[in-house]
Amino acid sequence: MDPQDAEVIGGYEMKFMDRVKRNLAWSGVMMAAVLGVSAAGGSVVWGAARTAVQADVATAAGTVQVVAPTERGTLTCTADKTNVNITGAVSGAVSDPAVYDNYWYLFEMQPYEDELGARTDYAAWWTKGDAISCTLPLGFGTSSDKLYSKFVLAVFDGSKYHAISEPTYITNPEVLAKNTGEYKKPSTKKGLLLDGGMTSDAMELGVKHTTINIAFHHLLGEGIDYQYDGKTYHFNKGVVAEYDRVVEYMSNKDLMVTAIILNGWNDNTPQLFLPGVTKNSKAYYYSFNGSTAEGVETIKAIASFLAERYSGTQGKGKISNWIIGNEINNNEIWNYAGQKDLNTYVREYMKAFRVFYTAIKSVNSNDRLFFSTDFNWTDPEASQVKYGARNVIDAFGAVVKAGGDISWNLSYHPYPDPLVEPEFWNDGENGRAIDSVDTRILNFNNLHILTDYLQRQELRAPDGTVRHVILSEQGFTSQSATRGNVEKIQAAAMAYAYYIADSNPYIDAIIMNRQVDNIDETNTSVALGLWRCDMSTPGVVKATMRKPVWTVFRVIDRKDSLEYTEFAKEIIGIEKWSDVIPNFRWKKYEK
Repeated sequence: MDPQDAEVIGGYEMKFMDRVKRNLAWSGVMMAAVLGVSAAGGSVVWGAARTAVQADVATAAGTVQVVAPTERGTLTCTADKTNVNITGAVSGAVSDPAVYDNYWYLFEMQPYEDELGARTDYAAWWTKGDAISCTLPLGFGTSSDKLYSKFVLAVFDGSKYHAISEPTYITNPEVLAKNTGEYKKPSTKKGLLLDGGMTSDAMELGVKHTTINIAFHHLLGEGIDYQYDGKTYHFNKGVVAEYDRVVEYMSNKDLMVTAIILNGWNDNTPQLFLPGVTKNSKAYYYSFNGSTAEGVETIKAIASFLAERYSGTQGKGKISNWIIGNEINNNEIWNYAGQKDLNTYVREYMKAFRVFYTAIKSVNSNDRLFFSTDFNWTDPEASQVKYGARNVIDAFGAVVKAGGDISWNLSYHPYPDPLVEPEFWNDGENGRAIDSVDTRILNFNNLHILTDYLQRQELRAPDGTVRHVILSEQGFTSQSATRGNVEKIQAAAMAYAYYIADSNPYIDAIIMNRQVDNIDETNTSVALGLWRCDMSTPGVVKATMRKPVWTVFRVIDRKDSLEYTEFAKEIIGIEKWSDVIPNFRWKKYEK
């Protein structure tokens, strides 16, 4: 471990006498061990789930336990075009010099690593009390790329290095982006999940936002070679060509495209799944693997490939928003990772999210990244596979901030409760969607709770602003489970919901699900479409007739929508929209 005399590491010299002093300290430790004396010490917390670490000193007389170091370090890591720039600070009493040497050490860790273990290959070091600052070569685009690395401070007890800081990532990957075009904000929040072949209908509706599902697990294959960090990856030409066609078409129609990255099962790509996770009959999609070297490398390559291809500069369209996974608070079905407590689960997801974030932002500086939750805000049935959305948001925000805060955002799905009845304004009557931060369900009946919650200082973005929110999936049935056809109520529900979202300054988009009824869903009283479908052709989407909601949706983002939504007031039981919607956008036009 010892550096050579006068060797320069991280810009600092270790002199010969320093080595002598340190060796004398080691002698003191061993003498204390022989005499059966325990060195005094304190504790350090490394993350919410960490406990104090103890080092064992083996002797002929037995084992002496030496408690963890007392210092607590913090780091800030940023990049420029060629370097990683690291500064830090240390607080707390300096650890017992009879146990630990007189230096702080900096280690580089890979994103999938959790512990230093027996590592000895520190990247820099400082005499305790000196300012912590160094510059390391970034190596972007090479096999020694540090852009995705995390860095940690440590102390040395003569046999092992102990971390005294949270592993900290580079927080500004956008500094490397070639594409720095402005994030283009559409003229309206109106969005729709499109059915194939009905884009002209969407244009007539005046839609400005849409989503596209990208099957992460089907992208690798043959036909397109792609170089990343010195390795060649192979992509499925046919699959990619279909995404090219859709994204380009949508972009040319002036739609803001939001990609939802989904990791379904594929026997041919085991590196995409967390270690130990096997195919599960309940799971539609699986958590991304940020916990192994091969998993991280594959995510980096795929994410970078997608970001470059859909940067708006390759003639294949533009993706502006990226949702990593679907409804991640439901581990069992939508983001399967096996049974895990909340903190472990969120940390695993965060590892992969960081890789996506870094890869995409280092290509397109102003793209936005999101994670997604369903409407189960505080789930009393939370378990090792299901978690309340609020707890996931809190845990994700805390673990990201501890490792260097970045501009994550939230995708939310505020469906009615129950889904088979459209009148969300009555959802508080069952005691589930109430006007309280402790509500079980958070949907349009109490949507302000979500954006109020995100205004908390601890959840704000690094620049102090409130995180962006996209309502990327919601809809209202026109087929009640108890009453049959309720198409007029569906139209009223959509109007009310849209007005709520449109009048909330922290909501960027409301994307309705769906354009045309789905046969299987309709058979269970979930008919969410703006169009009825042909029920005689299972597996085929065939629109037959516009519902009343279609007409309302076409005008809902205009002031003259008030004429078309007048009918809804009686259904909802109100006199004015402004009576129930704070800061109602069209208040001055109300009669």
